[in-house]
Amino acid sequence: MQAPKREPVIRIDHLSKTYTRGGQPIPVLRDINLEVTEAEFVSLMGPSGSGKSTLLNLIAGIDQPSSGTIAINGVDIATLDETALADWRAANVGFIFQFYNLMPVLTAYENVELPLLLTNLSRRQRKAHVEAALEMVRLADRMDHYPNELSGGQQQRVAIARALVTDPTLIVADEPTGDLDRATGEEVLALMDELHRDLGKTIVMVTHDPKAAARASRMIHLEKGVLVSDPADAH
Repeated sequence: MQAPKREPVIRIDHLSKTYTRGGQPIPVLRDINLEVTEAEFVSLMGPSGSGKSTLLNLIAGIDQPSSGTIAINGVDIATLDETALADWRAANVGFIFQFYNLMPVLTAYENVELPLLLTNLSRRQRKAHVEAALEMVRLADRMDHYPNELSGGQQQRVAIARALVTDPTLIVADEPTGDLDRATGEEVLALMDELHRDLGKTIVMVTHDPKAAARASRMIHLEKGVLVSDPADAH
C-alpha cells in the first residue's frame, strides 16, 4: 500500500525578489517555485550572489518577496504585516547562524531560554524546555558556562538548542558549519541529521560546502537567482 503524500511544509509559487540600489532595480530571485515536505532536510547551494541567503530569509519571514507567494503550513507569510510576521517567526522558526549569535553576557542556559521569554510559559516550564534542549545537544553539563568558556562547536550546539527550544515548525540554518573546523562541523551536521531523522524537523540550510550539503536529504541549486534544476530531481 502506497504511503499517503505528505502536504508540503513550504510551498513557494512564482516568488521573485528585487532590491533597488541607486534607483536601479537589482533582481535577486526570479520566479522561484519550490515545495519542501515535512521532515525534509534541504540544502541550498550556489555561488556567492546566487540568492540563496535571500531565499532563506524569505522562507524564515525575515524579508518579504517582491511578488509571488510563500506559504508555510498553509499560511501565506507574504501577506502578514510586520507585527504578525514577528509573532509568526517567534512561534514557527528556529534560526542557526554561522557565527552563533550568542549573547556573551548570558550563560548557555540563558541564551537558550531567550526565545521562550516571548511566550506565555511559566519559569518552571521554560526551565524544562531549556534543559531538554541542552540535553538534546549533549551540553546539559555546560549550561552555566558563558560563550567564551565554550569551544566553537559547543557554541554552535548551544545555538542549535536555542533554535529547538520553542519546538518550531521549521529550522533555518545559514552556513552553520562555516566557522568550524572539519571534525567539529561534522559533529554539528550529525546533530542536524538527528533532528530531521529522529525528531522529524524540517530543515533548510544554506551552505557553500558540498560535503555539508550532501548530508541533506535533498540539494537545491541556485544560479543567478534561478533554480537551475528541478529540485525534486536533486539528490
